[in-house]
Amino acid sequence: VQLQACGGGLVQAGGSLRLSCAASGLTFIRYTMGWFRQAPGKEREFVAAIKWSAITTYYAESVKGRFTISRDNAKNMVYLRMDSLKPEDTAVYYCAAGVVASSVVSETDFGSWGQGTLVTVSS
Repeated sequence: VQLQACGGGLVQAGGSLRLSCAASGLTFIRYTMGWFRQAPGKEREFVAAIKWSAITTYYAESVKGRFTISRDNAKNMVYLRMDSLKPEDTAVYYCAAGVVASSVVSETDFGSWGQGTLVTVSS
């Protein structure tokens, strides 16, 4: 399994970015796709996830209403649209593939991880 994330960069507070993740080596529609992030000196945390049908989505409270996760099953791609960015959104963002069986998303649900893309939000 390979997950290749891209789209990170430097943006001013209030700005927007769209992260993309290309997946290969897996039957994409069988997996829930997720985004996690790790800020400097902090533990990795859940950001958003989307089930195979793209109907069911999950968001961390800190990003609800600002971030939107989507997927294109025909292209094996997952996206994270980030609007109204804040300095506290600064982190390395990771794409992950897994199986979420409950209504609560856990990092342990995800067994495949990408290399991460850095998002820096300046104040």
